[in-house]
Amino acid sequence: MKCFALTGISPQVIRELQEGKARTLELQSTHNVVTLAGIPAGSLVFMTSVDMEDVSPGDSGIIVEILALSITMKRIMEYSHGLHYEERERMSARIKVKCVGSSTVKSVTAEGILQPITVEVLKSACYHAG
Repeated sequence: MKCFALTGISPQVIRELQEGKARTLELQSTHNVVTLAGIPAGSLVFMTSVDMEDVSPGDSGIIVEILALSITMKRIMEYSHGLHYEERERMSARIKVKCVGSSTVKSVTAEGILQPITVEVLKSACYHAG
């Protein structure tokens, strides 16, 4: 299955999602915001704790369904020495996601820093002996 990848996600967040609970996350990494900017709610994405530059075949992660998505711009005021201030804007993405299952990267397609990373993943199967 081919899908976009969200990278550098905290291992703790991934563990919580694997417990089956839907969670709302705020992502500020530029590459993750760019990835989410082109995806509608209901899409499946691969989520991993591995950094963007290091994603490679064999890396593990989870497949999540995007239940809700909003991209916003926030203003930040920074003060310097009490006399000057600088106003900045930061784009962030808030997503509500639910884990669909564990998976492993089969192949990676990275076309540039401002393009989403596409991965082909194999959904992991879990068998229980009865």
